[in-house]
Amino acid sequence: MLSVQNITFSYNEIPTLHSISLDLSKGKNLALIGESGCGKSTLLKLIYGLYDLNEGQIFWNDIEVLGPKYHLIPGMPFMKYLAQDFDLMPYITVAENVGKYLSNFFPEEKKSRISELLEIVEMTEFANVKAKFLSGGQMQRVALARVLALEPEVLLLDEPFSHIDNFRKNSLRRNLFGYLKSKGVTCIVATHDSTDVLSFADEVAIIKEGRIIESGVPKFIYDNPNNKYVASLFGDVNEIEIIGELKFVYPHQIKAVPNSDFEVEVLNSYFRGSHYLIEVKYLNQSVFFENNYDIKKGEEICLIIRQHSNF
Repeated sequence: MLSVQNITFSYNEIPTLHSISLDLSKGKNLALIGESGCGKSTLLKLIYGLYDLNEGQIFWNDIEVLGPKYHLIPGMPFMKYLAQDFDLMPYITVAENVGKYLSNFFPEEKKSRISELLEIVEMTEFANVKAKFLSGGQMQRVALARVLALEPEVLLLDEPFSHIDNFRKNSLRRNLFGYLKSKGVTCIVATHDSTDVLSFADEVAIIKEGRIIESGVPKFIYDNPNNKYVASLFGDVNEIEIIGELKFVYPHQIKAVPNSDFEVEVLNSYFRGSHYLIEVKYLNQSVFFENNYDIKKGEEICLIIRQHSNF
């Protein structure tokens, strides 16, 4: 188990992280989510041992994670950390970058392992291409393969799909997280993408201004957000007063109907491929909902909130 016990850290006089605690069982996937600058990346670096804590302790099983004061080369050997800069060697091939830390004592096993990893990140056809000729997204995929090479016990990923094209991102996520599950690798992902959280994370910790403000099972938090900040991390959200109570309602929870007391005027319509995102005016505020077909600007329609029977 990974145990983060009441840690505090600051780069200067102002604390970056305040009293952070979390526990994660072996083989589980934890997503760290929050606005830019909230402390996600710093927390990953602390868990890896790149900095010394101001307060608190971090353990992997019975081994305490210690920083540069205690290790000449920072970082724990049973962990791998993938930062947002990929640190590839530009003048050697993709295969050589992936196999950089693999032993040359068994060349056939090394070759087979490199081939397996390149298949996971869908870079097989680039095996003999020098890294300097790759795009940013391709470099990111190679860097992912490299941190998997020695199969760490704990894998720390900082925005691991940020440079990767949308058409490839989904299959890569399935390949990567499926592989980690099959190998029992514990994974922590700092991300802005709600798909990383809802589709693949076993647990989520939501960070705001250096504090964990909510944590738990992603589906429960998505269905029961405590505030607009939490809800907005999963996409568009409406803040609507329902029977004197403020509710946070996602666009897919609102539906157009022939008649209701929820009467609105259409302001805009945005094509999203599988549906339209319709913006309407309600009590001097904009409300968004999803619809299967376009609705023209200026049209007056009625809505219901499917999450709530009384509106």
